[in-house]
Amino acid sequence: MATARFRFYAELNELLPRARRQRDILHEFRSPATVEDRIEAQGIPHTEVELLQVNGSPVGFAHRLQDGDRVSVYPFLAILENPLPLRPPYPRGRFVLDQHLSKLAAYLRLMGLDALHRPCFPDQELAPVAVGEDRVLLTRDKGLLMRKEIVHGGCVRATDPMAQLPEVLHRFGARELYAPFSRCLVCNGLLQSIPEEDVADRLLPSTRARYHDYWICPTCDRVLWAGPQVRRMRGWVATWLKDPDLSH
Repeated sequence: MATARFRFYAELNELLPRARRQRDILHEFRSPATVEDRIEAQGIPHTEVELLQVNGSPVGFAHRLQDGDRVSVYPFLAILENPLPLRPPYPRGRFVLDQHLSKLAAYLRLMGLDALHRPCFPDQELAPVAVGEDRVLLTRDKGLLMRKEIVHGGCVRATDPMAQLPEVLHRFGARELYAPFSRCLVCNGLLQSIPEEDVADRLLPSTRARYHDYWICPTCDRVLWAGPQVRRMRGWVATWLKDPDLSH
């Protein structure tokens, strides 16, 4: 058996067992083995790694480990620049989310970003969609992110959807694509303005008396207007847009 000494930095430690955090880890392996394989064997999906160093030099995922190597593993938040990118630039503003992240999907859509999500979205379908449609896969399932075909993905740490949105935008932000209230929160379709008279027969008299601007989703045919819930969401959006960490 060969051995290599690993050190995981910053928030990567959250994905390790508590006893192995913030410390050097002596890892045994059978040679030959790639650094990607040995990182995932310790519970860290390759999608969470932004920079790899072996004995102080940057390497790629396919680098083969040797007995006695020292491996430093860094996440996105721990580096300023990457001398050897591990993957192509992420697709900006395009996501696919597993079935457990419905509220996060709605909040991404609220910001105008393309967030594909279905209430029933089997794991075996997520990877082909992420790759085939060039989307960032978002999930809390580490095993799903370890699939070899996944290029861009994010392990969502927060459990509160209101905290998940800033977390995702901090890492995968696309400020040039933010367009709040431009998408349907239910189906992801792009909203279109529609004259009041064209939807009058679908509105209650009390709604027509209070509101005169309407939008329709051409995908699911929902009619929307700026009611009390929209006013609350405007406050959320304003808070997110003021966050300096989401400016990239």
